[in-house]
Amino acid sequence: MEQNVKKTGGWRTNKWVRAAIPALLLHCSIGTVYCWSIFSQEIADYIGFSKGATEWAFSFAIFFLGMSAAFLGNVVEKDIHKSSLIAAICFAAGMAGTGFFIWFGGKNPGNLLALIGIYICYGLIMGIGLGTGYLSPVKTLMLWFEDRKGLATGLAVAGFGAAKAIASPIMQGMLNNLGEGGIYKMFLILAVVYFVMMFVGHLLLKKPEGWHEPQKKEKGQSMFAVIKSKPITNYIGIWLMFYLNITCGLALISQEKMIVKCLGLASIVGIISTVSAVFNAGGRLGFSAWADTMKDRNTIYKLIFILSIIFTGLVILTQGIKNGEGNILLTILVLALIFVVNAGYGGGFSNVPTLLSDHYGMGNISAIHGLTLSAWGFAGLTGNQLAAWIVKTFGEEQQIAHELADGTVEMITVNPTGYQYVLYATIVLYIISLLICLIMVRPTDKALEAKAAKKAAKQA
Repeated sequence: MEQNVKKTGGWRTNKWVRAAIPALLLHCSIGTVYCWSIFSQEIADYIGFSKGATEWAFSFAIFFLGMSAAFLGNVVEKDIHKSSLIAAICFAAGMAGTGFFIWFGGKNPGNLLALIGIYICYGLIMGIGLGTGYLSPVKTLMLWFEDRKGLATGLAVAGFGAAKAIASPIMQGMLNNLGEGGIYKMFLILAVVYFVMMFVGHLLLKKPEGWHEPQKKEKGQSMFAVIKSKPITNYIGIWLMFYLNITCGLALISQEKMIVKCLGLASIVGIISTVSAVFNAGGRLGFSAWADTMKDRNTIYKLIFILSIIFTGLVILTQGIKNGEGNILLTILVLALIFVVNAGYGGGFSNVPTLLSDHYGMGNISAIHGLTLSAWGFAGLTGNQLAAWIVKTFGEEQQIAHELADGTVEMITVNPTGYQYVLYATIVLYIISLLICLIMVRPTDKALEAKAAKKAAKQA
């Protein structure tokens, strides 16, 4: 039985020291990938390329996160110490390499080698660190916290979401105070800091004593055999609704700052960005902890999609982004949409491993979870780019005035109609996600047993 594991005693068998703390050290480090918008313009200006050209580094990072998770899931399954060490080395090396090529680009503006080097370091190498680092602590957490698996994984994945809120002001402060070349100096300094954090997490991370014993019978069963133990449409449904939720989240989050500026809130855009990051982290923890109380975790996804559809629909009907400036009610409604989407985006992540474990068991969960994270990789290429294409294709750019703290006026270019059209796309995708959730994803065995017991009780 899974319960036959030793989880009491000193620090060596303490679930917080061996699972929760190392998970937070790993996820709070790799989650800083979402700080890209803080320094992307600075990188573009420093190396002499357009912001659009450098943006692909972030897209590649998310893509290779998903791909490395999919292809290295079996490595994580077999040896979390090897995978967590790979994560620490690749993430830190990727950051240091990015810093080097930014320095090189500053010395040689417009040199294509600098841009390609950033793609390789921030995109490929860091992406491998992201994928393995994201996966490494998840199964370990579920083993230590088997009665509250959702809370445990939500705690770690919340660290990934909260990393942006924690690191953004630190990074901004470094950029402001490191002087000339502060952008590449920041990357080199943080490479050392995050390597230390992740290496400590690697040393502490450990599965419960004796866990491997009950798994011997499952060794011969491959990941795909486990997936095929249920109708294949069940897994396809989980993959698709995860992919679509991330695509919608990235589409809106990538335009978040400009939408806030459309509302006349340019002076507090940083504060709102931090609050949305808190909702992202809160959704990861709150939705997953809530799901622990449910007979079928898939219910959480139904709630996420329904809430997203309602708030997106209200902003579409009221044309809130176009008409929100100066209107308090519409401004609150648009901000509520941003916060709800961020919370649902985060909650979608934290509930995936526990939903998969409920359907397919713990035997190959790291490999199956890794394969499912390929959806994140593809969404990283489609979500931002979909929104950027819509904003570029529909509506017209217009100038709005923003008064700075020193009294001068800055003109900001926005496209309110384009941002509204992004919502037309996301609401359609949210509706499709809800239908997939209702039709393709079957109830878990636990939910079916509870339903049968309830039916039997009524008949008695």
